[in-house]
Amino acid sequence: MMTTPSLSPTHHVRLARPSLDLDAAQRFYADGLGLRVLHRSSHDEFAALLMLGLPGAAWHLELTQAHHVHVPPTPTGEDLLVIYLNGPVPPELIGRLEAHGGTRVPALNPYWDRWGVTIRDPDGYRLVLCERGWSNGP
Repeated sequence: MMTTPSLSPTHHVRLARPSLDLDAAQRFYADGLGLRVLHRSSHDEFAALLMLGLPGAAWHLELTQAHHVHVPPTPTGEDLLVIYLNGPVPPELIGRLEAHGGTRVPALNPYWDRWGVTIRDPDGYRLVLCERGWSNGP
């Protein structure tokens, strides 16, 4: 009989997606948003990698650019990376994201326009800065 491992809050989560320009992505997510570059490599056999996140967090965003296969980003209006700020969205953060390659866009779902700001990254994916808070706790 095969057993299924239990998931826990300490298991690490990796969100991966393709990018056409890792330098532009790094400017947007590191210089604009404030994430840290956790790892960057162009020496991987399959793809160049850019891993972004926050030290100690149980997640990271990994952007890849394949060397020998064209894998274009295919974002939709519902491909969202939402950051719950638990407070107002600072105008200087929006300005920094726009100065580093982002474009403010209306959300597909009006909920996000009511509670935050949607910024399209250089690959077309949407980042939502939400003024609401979120907790998975009891």
